[in-house]
Amino acid sequence: MATLIGETPPAPAPKKPPAQSLSYKLVIGLYRIFAVTVLYLVLGGILAYAFVMGFYALSNTWAAPLILSAVDEKSLDFREKLVTSQQTIEDLKVDTQKLDSGIAEMKKHRTALLALEPQLKDAIARELAQNHAVGPRLAALDTEKQADNLKTKAVLAQLKEVESNINKDLAAGLITKGDAATQISALNQTESAYTDSKIAEVLLTDSILQKTTTGTDTLDVLEKQAELRSEAAQLTIAINVAEKQSQEESRQIDRLRQAIVTAKQSPYYLNAAGGQTLYFAFVPYDNRVSAVVGRPIYDCYLNMIVCREVGTVGQVFAGEETAIHPIFKTNLRGFLIQMTLEHPGSAKSKTVFLGRKPLFF
Repeated sequence: MATLIGETPPAPAPKKPPAQSLSYKLVIGLYRIFAVTVLYLVLGGILAYAFVMGFYALSNTWAAPLILSAVDEKSLDFREKLVTSQQTIEDLKVDTQKLDSGIAEMKKHRTALLALEPQLKDAIARELAQNHAVGPRLAALDTEKQADNLKTKAVLAQLKEVESNINKDLAAGLITKGDAATQISALNQTESAYTDSKIAEVLLTDSILQKTTTGTDTLDVLEKQAELRSEAAQLTIAINVAEKQSQEESRQIDRLRQAIVTAKQSPYYLNAAGGQTLYFAFVPYDNRVSAVVGRPIYDCYLNMIVCREVGTVGQVFAGEETAIHPIFKTNLRGFLIQMTLEHPGSAKSKTVFLGRKPLFF
């Protein structure tokens, strides 16, 4: 390069030693290799993450293992409700037995009362017939009795004169005191008989009144008949109410038993009541087609590769459950299945696959 007039020519560049130049080139090469490697690793990670996201977005065979404990809040609450329902059934059974016993006793009492009513009606009919037959006869006898009393009264008037004559004869000494006492005693007996006759006529009149009219005795009988019918009617009402209550409680027992049968199909019942360890998994509704009883279950490394069969699908539960997506961390709706595992450690995996391996290896 030409040098202008008046300018100082540049100093020549110092030459680098051969070893330093080689180290510099090596560092630059390693740096480039590291940068390219990191770049490819980042691109690989992004592609792997995108692949995992896409895989779990499209896969319909995955399920999330779920560990339930007998001391979980849901299990304890479920168990408490189940015990309460069973206790309610026992209480209803005791009440039903009491009602049935009461119904049987009331029916027996009502039968006895109803059996008395025909007898009471027959007795009333017989009494009325007897009154109709005896009443006129007693009335006729009363008339005769009154006539007899009138005759006796007339005779007593004559006996007064006889008594006066006896007293006169006694005073005149014509008869002894003993004879006079005997005769006067006979007169007194006649008067007493007349008084008894009048009393008998009054009693006869009272009997006629009883036979020919509705007296208090008849009313008492009718009242008893009415009470008998009323008590029988009240028993009928009480029996009907008790039978309806017993039927309703029996239906309630059947409903509770059916509810318990249904509840026993819940994983929380199996978990709380079973003595052995049970394994469950959450299945989203979108993966329902893979949740078939008897299908194999696979557990995979890195959640999708190098899989092995670890068990089979057991019972499928119908109740809805909610869970967090193991990859996307979003809320999901689905249901639970029971897993029969040969390798219990798979219950702690993030996901398992139902029916087939996710990537065929």
